[in-house]
Amino acid sequence: MDTFITSTVTVALAEIGDKTQLLSLLLAARFANKPALILGILVATIINHGLSAWLGDYLSQSFTSSYLPWIVNGCFIVVGLWLLIPDKDEEVSNKYDQYGAFLVALVLFFIAEIGDKTQIATVLLGAQYQSVLWVTIGTTVGMLLANVPVIYAGNALLKRIPMAKVRMLAAIVFVALGCYGLVTS
Repeated sequence: MDTFITSTVTVALAEIGDKTQLLSLLLAARFANKPALILGILVATIINHGLSAWLGDYLSQSFTSSYLPWIVNGCFIVVGLWLLIPDKDEEVSNKYDQYGAFLVALVLFFIAEIGDKTQIATVLLGAQYQSVLWVTIGTTVGMLLANVPVIYAGNALLKRIPMAKVRMLAAIVFVALGCYGLVTS
């Protein structure tokens, strides 16, 4: 249960103000079919984060080095510091809108997650917990917790949430996880 809760909270916090959350806002403004958007985000996240958790698990089992905990926990600290840098809104072309909300959300979300902070966090969580299933479920729930309200509440919600404070909180969580891991290894 620790794996699920940590994965959920970590990714939900990391996602606040992230480019994929901004993508959710853009897609919500563009498409009226909100359930299709959410389903597209769900499927893209399951695929992307499932592969990421598997990669983290694979890497942790491939390296029998006593340095692995230091590497993984050091990366948590680096990602925490990276969270302090706000993402920029990227303009997304609407030439693919003809394919519908589900397919557009699926493809754009999957691509936007490649190399994103939450994907890297998922690899790290997979390496730390060595549980592909629970990390994938937890990070997917975290993504949905951060993105579904944006799809339905949009700009009004983002204007009320102080992004700088949320980024700071997310950074503290990542750095604390890294430090805790370093101390207990």
